[in-house]
Amino acid sequence: MGHAEKTFYLQAAGHRLRVRTIIPAGGDLQASPVLVFLHEGLGCIEIWRTFPAMLSQKVGLPALIYDRYGSGGSDPLQGVYSGNPFCREAEVVLPEILSACGIENPILIGHSDGGSIALQYASRYPGSPTAIIAEAAHVFAEELTLSSIRKAVTAFKEGSLREKLARYHGDRTDAMFRNWADIWLLPESRKWNMQAFLPEITCPLLVVQGEKDEYGTMAQVDAIVSGVSGRTEKLIIPDCAHSPHIQATEATLEGMAAFIRLLPR
Repeated sequence: MGHAEKTFYLQAAGHRLRVRTIIPAGGDLQASPVLVFLHEGLGCIEIWRTFPAMLSQKVGLPALIYDRYGSGGSDPLQGVYSGNPFCREAEVVLPEILSACGIENPILIGHSDGGSIALQYASRYPGSPTAIIAEAAHVFAEELTLSSIRKAVTAFKEGSLREKLARYHGDRTDAMFRNWADIWLLPESRKWNMQAFLPEITCPLLVVQGEKDEYGTMAQVDAIVSGVSGRTEKLIIPDCAHSPHIQATEATLEGMAAFIRLLPR
């Protein structure tokens, strides 16, 4: 079964953002739940690789992916993107994108920072999501997270990380990376915690985590599962780090697909 991909641009929160849709044969973006992928802090459409298309094909649902402001093919950052980026993305940008594309009840699939954004959105708009899949999401700051971000800063300055990211972000790379690292490493970010918002989440939720995630411990999973009000499932993947959809593609694909198939259409 084939699928059609389309890449286009739209305006959201005052910025031009790049969007890609994946429509299975016979599918329609407005006729069924849509898988909406939210990338990691240093991510973009391409860093998802083929996973969105694979999941879309497997469950027979259309998908939408977009580059956040400052990433990939979206507008480059101008100045410092201050404030809590999760709140802004979840409460301002994402609703505008969904509205522009006619998507009312998405299945949000967020990786890392994208998972936190998905949870924030579901707490702010509890009637909207059909479900949430939170992969390696954060709901509070851990020393492990901050330590790994400091290592990433060193790898960006002295290693090959900058070159790798530049393949995806081009001349946006420096500003994008600096803004991501600077926000996380601000002293006040140590106090960041969104657990108080979790009880507002009522939709079905799948939490995906690699056992060896270098950016978060199982305390994140426990906090999410115990904090939300809706039905929850866990997919804990052994011998896997921060990116299960890349490092354990088949197990992640099968687990997400099984969860999605049980959702009401």
